[in-house]
Order: sequence, then C-alpha cells, then structure tokens
Amino acid sequence: EPYRRQRQMCIRDRGAVEGWKPMPWKVFLRLTGLGFVGNTLYQLCFIEGLSRTTAANSGMLTAVSPLVTAALGAALGIERLRRPVIAGLSLAVVGMLLVVGARGPNLGAATWVGDALIVGSSVCWSIYTVGTRTVGADVSALRITAITMLTGAPGVVLAGASQVITMDASRVSTSGWLALVYSALVPLVLAYFVWFRSVQRVGTNRTTVYGTGIPVVAALTAWAVRGERPTLLQTLGAALILTGVLLSRRKEAAVDKA
Repeated sequence: EPYRRQRQMCIRDRGAVEGWKPMPWKVFLRLTGLGFVGNTLYQLCFIEGLSRTTAANSGMLTAVSPLVTAALGAALGIERLRRPVIAGLSLAVVGMLLVVGARGPNLGAATWVGDALIVGSSVCWSIYTVGTRTVGADVSALRITAITMLTGAPGVVLAGASQVITMDASRVSTSGWLALVYSALVPLVLAYFVWFRSVQRVGTNRTTVYGTGIPVVAALTAWAVRGERPTLLQTLGAALILTGVLLSRRKEAAVDKA
C-alpha cells in the first residue's frame, strides 16, 4: 500500500495522467467558487479595466497585488507573514512601481472606472491564489487548474457571446488566430498550472514575490522585440525586484531549516 501511494505521487509529480480520484463535494464546490472569482470575475475586470485605462496605470495598480495576497493569507491564518517575506515583498513592490512607472501613468478622472476595475481584478486574483491553499494538498495543481477553468469559463463565454456572434471571422488573419491559440494555451492554461504548482510547493508568499518579476520580463521583451531600451529607473526597479526575491528566498530557507 505505501509503495502504491508513493508511485501515484511520483506519477502526479511528473505531470503524467493522474487517473480518477474521488473529490469531496465541499472541495469541488469551493473550487467552483474560486473558478468564478479567479477566472470569470478576474478576467472580466481585467479586460474591461484595461480597455478603460492605460497599460502603465494597470501595471502600477496591480503592483500591490503581492502585498494584498500576503496580507490575506496571513489574516486567514493560511501562511505566516514573516519579517524576511515582508522585506522581500516591499523591495519587490517598489521595484515593480519603478519599472512600470517609467511608462508615465495618468491617474486622472478619465481612467477612474478602468483603474477601479484593475484594482478589483487584483483583489480577485489574491482571493483566488490564497483560496487554493484551503482545498488541501491532495488536490494537484493540474486538477485545480482544470476545475477552476472549466467552472469559470462559462461566465466569460456568456459575457463575450454577443461580440463573438457579430465578429467577422474572415477578417481575422492567420497570425491573429495563432495569437488567440497562444494566449489561450500559454498565458492561461500553462501559466495557471505553473502558478498553482509553485503555490503548493513554496507557498503563496514566495510565489507572489517571484511574480513581481513579470514587469521585468515585459520590459526585456519590449527591448528585444520593439527596441524599447530600459530606462535608468527601470534598471533600478529590476535590481530591487531581484534583491527582494533573493532576500525572501534565502531568509525563508534559513528560517525553515531552523
């Protein structure tokens, strides 16, 4: 029996087929609710918010999401908010603000609705991330991703159905369809799976610290693809993010060993 359980765990850790395992209804219902928050509400708030504000505004407003996630996890007693994590998060968030702020945010009345929706999406994502820790370690990241996406997708589909019906598919280029497939498989399915795998392995706090590196990757991608050279503030921000990640990682490891 122990060998069989160990073998099943190895198969799951390798990302192979997990097989059928009964799931308690309470866990399924909780994942259904998280799917609605983390896929339906989050996607609608983010997409609608981004269309009503600037990319710089959305980047700066989402920069506080790691702090919200850490604070929520601590408030619910899911994960302790240790001093090294606070220090690492603080440095990383300041770095994010510097990287994104170099684009020139415009927090005026014209973008208030969009800004509020972006803040709402950040809160939804924090609830989604922390909530997955409450379903137990027996539910793998793959099952969490699959169930929450399946239960959260109908709301998004219904919200966009009218526009899909009126869309002229013949005017969409091949590159457009490829971009659609890519955005569905990589930034959504693969990214969600990797995110929750990390949450299960290292916790919400360290995962969110690593997540602060997203603006740095975006800036480097813009440099490579569009020739947008990083500014001095962006470089300083990237250094703060890297320092925050390393500080959190090394200190957390030391605390765990102690």
